[in-house]
Amino acid sequence: MRDIIEKASVLHEALPYIRRFHGRTFVIKYGGHAMIDPRLRDSFARDITLLKFVGLNPVVVHGGGPQIDDMLGAMGVQSERIDGLRVTDDRTMEVVEMVLGGRLNQEIVSLIGKHGGRAVGLTGKDDSFMVGKKVAQMRTKKGSLVDPGRVGEVTGVNPALIHQLVGGGFIPVIAPVIVDEEGRSLNVNADTVAGHVAAALKAEKLVLMTDIEGVKDSDGRLIPSLTAADAARLREQGVISGGMIPKVSCALDAVAGGVRKTHIIDGRTEHAVLLEIFTDQGIGTEFTA
Repeated sequence: MRDIIEKASVLHEALPYIRRFHGRTFVIKYGGHAMIDPRLRDSFARDITLLKFVGLNPVVVHGGGPQIDDMLGAMGVQSERIDGLRVTDDRTMEVVEMVLGGRLNQEIVSLIGKHGGRAVGLTGKDDSFMVGKKVAQMRTKKGSLVDPGRVGEVTGVNPALIHQLVGGGFIPVIAPVIVDEEGRSLNVNADTVAGHVAAALKAEKLVLMTDIEGVKDSDGRLIPSLTAADAARLREQGVISGGMIPKVSCALDAVAGGVRKTHIIDGRTEHAVLLEIFTDQGIGTEFTA
């Protein structure tokens, strides 16, 4: 009985946000530790199901880098990265599709189903709803140009399929594999895919779940909110650096593409998505135009 009362109390506090966001689309990039810890995986699936149940429209885009690394390692294949993007030869692409578009995607779909949600797994290859082109060259830290293989960049997203699924009561679960004009699969960073999907859907929010609290200032303090100008200044100062650069770029590109707000949050926090959506203060860094 106490558990029921506590849940009712939480929902009561969330009612203003539920009313405000009813029928709106939220794109959530799911990755990092939240995909590995069983407790966090279960919590995420319950929270996504709850969002749909109360009238919001969650769309999930997931990563899976560590799981791909494990599979490649078991096969004796070494994987190289340039600026966070995996160099992807044909053999590696087969593993990427098997892990992302197969095992992980269906695990997430099944877990949402376990908690009463109706989820459908897909990649950009389904109905060719997400197309792109091969990245021709990338520059290494030593300055040399290399061919990254089957690494792609998104050139177009047709949201019709996603709208149909959402309108039918389903939660789309998208793996970051796209297709080029000749039907070949390409590997794309999950943050980048999430940003393009959110822009195409004109989402209310894009939420990027990571293994960090958010953007921090030069003293290591969390920055609750940033504009595009603020972020550009911090990047010039070197405060935003390393692996945070592509995440911040993705967040800003999504806002520029029509997403109202983007958030980088710590997926290691249980119920992180709900805390970001249903509270005024949030728990990460918010980006606005």
